[in-house]
Amino acid sequence: MDDKSKTGHKSREKGKRGEREVAKIFRDAGYPEARRTAQYCGKTGDASDVTGIPGIHLEIKYVEREQVRAWYAQAVRDAEAAGKGDTPVVVHRKTHSPWLVTLSLEDFIRLLGGCRDDK
Repeated sequence: MDDKSKTGHKSREKGKRGEREVAKIFRDAGYPEARRTAQYCGKTGDASDVTGIPGIHLEIKYVEREQVRAWYAQAVRDAEAAGKGDTPVVVHRKTHSPWLVTLSLEDFIRLLGGCRDDK
């Protein structure tokens, strides 16, 4: 395996680890059906990286070089292609950093809808 192939392999493995880690975080948070998509249904191009979170299309990125806007655009395209009306969300991190979540402000406000005390 040449150096470029080794780098690509390491990157894919890191991505898989990130997807498994996020799925576990969701299971621990009360979403027992959370699973890494590729393990259960194969890569379809329009499926979330992690499934089992109702109404949410998850794009998981565990990389050092951040490209949040491009990742979000991918999540939007894939969510639209799936045709379920799911909210596109990017969950991302760098090594030794916390997981962060990126979604549109409009979607964030909509998701917060049930959290107001003054209703």
